[in-house]
Amino acid sequence: MTVSRRGFVLGASLLGGCSVAQASKLLVAPTKNAAASAPAAPAAPATAAAPQPFVPSAQPAPASEPFHVKMDEWRNLDFKYQRQKMAYASDQAPGTIVVDAGGCFLYYILGGGQAIRYGVSLGKAAHAWTGQVVIQKLAVWPVWVPAPYHLQQIPSLVKWIHGMPGGPDNPLGARAMYLYQGKVDTVNRIHGGAAIDMIGSKKTAGCIGMLNCDVIDLYNRVRLGTKVVMVAGKGIFG
Repeated sequence: MTVSRRGFVLGASLLGGCSVAQASKLLVAPTKNAAASAPAAPAAPATAAAPQPFVPSAQPAPASEPFHVKMDEWRNLDFKYQRQKMAYASDQAPGTIVVDAGGCFLYYILGGGQAIRYGVSLGKAAHAWTGQVVIQKLAVWPVWVPAPYHLQQIPSLVKWIHGMPGGPDNPLGARAMYLYQGKVDTVNRIHGGAAIDMIGSKKTAGCIGMLNCDVIDLYNRVRLGTKVVMVAGKGIFG
């Protein structure tokens, strides 16, 4: 059985496209300032931390990725699914991710009544489950391992039984965030690799699919332990 590149990527996305790979973030310890020769200035009064600004230019340049990524591809989406900072009332703490299954939106809570909203692709499983999970693993250009139900649908995927290396043809795309309930892997992921025409639709089998440029932007904002809340209500446009 032969599968075209487009058919394989879309077919794998339809089937879920989840893996068990993990990558560590590079932690750089802050450097200590040298002692100043002049007397220190009086400390400024403490102020509340401002919400994290949405600065697309702060994200990695294409040259920093091992594979080509269109970092501005999100601008080609229908306006309602374009990445944007917006007013969003939520009782969730800053840094929480809220997924609106009805509207195919993912919100990253900034605090102060603000959030960054991304258009996403969801599936029947993701549309059905609601509640709270936690990101327990993070991966950059993750390895993808086909599940038994993938092999039933597309037997030729058996060649990747030991893992498909990360790359532009990998169903998980540029990043993956692995969702757990306690110590139990839900087998759902927030991942890249989605095509423009998938965003805003139900075309995955439970994972939350994003454009590669959007999943990189989100990945750079989250950390291990980030809470993800799935809500079933319809979104502003849904």
